[in-house]
Amino acid sequence: MKVVAVISPKGGVGKTTVTANLAASLARLGPRISILDLDPQNALRLHFGMAHDDASGIAQQDTMSGSWKDVLFESAYGVDFLPYGSVDEAQRAVFEQEIKSNPKWLSQHLASLGLPENSVVLIDTPPGPSIYLQQVLHAANYALVVLKPDAASYSTIPSIESLIDYYCADRKEFLGYCYLLNQMDAAKQLSRDVFGMLRSSLGKRFIPVTIHKDEAVSEALACQTPVSYYSQHCSATHDMQELTAWLQTNFRLVE
Repeated sequence: MKVVAVISPKGGVGKTTVTANLAASLARLGPRISILDLDPQNALRLHFGMAHDDASGIAQQDTMSGSWKDVLFESAYGVDFLPYGSVDEAQRAVFEQEIKSNPKWLSQHLASLGLPENSVVLIDTPPGPSIYLQQVLHAANYALVVLKPDAASYSTIPSIESLIDYYCADRKEFLGYCYLLNQMDAAKQLSRDVFGMLRSSLGKRFIPVTIHKDEAVSEALACQTPVSYYSQHCSATHDMQELTAWLQTNFRLVE
């Protein structure tokens, strides 16, 4: 099993959307892809047609000592997904206390799913430091850091690198991380400037493929469909295909 942490130092960068659409793109290479939502916003499920009023998810299962297998949903796009679920504040406090008390909480739950050896699991996390991010970085083989082409994202790079180094430096199973620029608008000078600064400062850790700002992405979400199925020829679909090819070349995610 290969575990990919999809993380960001700040909110609003489109991390969840990247996770969903990348999973659908990777699934086109053959095997089913699994995605896990560890963000309490519980939004990842909406990309794959789950009903808005369905409260099912891992948070609820954990508070009832249930199995994650019971909330592993199959989508029509080659992607199996584990939603965070809808819980009240009291339930979330119990859930997060369970996570805090067991450093191997995530690794144990992933093992309990019995996924095939060649499985790829993408994990969406809340922005910035959190107990969820700690668990994911203890279990991940790779990390994909999503940024926007703005000054705020650029300034937060040292903090996210510090977190990755702290939790992953001594883990032989952790094989590397890279940065992805999302919502790129080539018509704006600031976007072009940030792209240039990132490429210069990050070197090989900067993915040369960017995901361009594209209205088709929002329209696809409104239809609860991955963008590559909603619009095969839009720029975002093309970008996701190139991102998938880059990750496959450099990390060999899909065997």
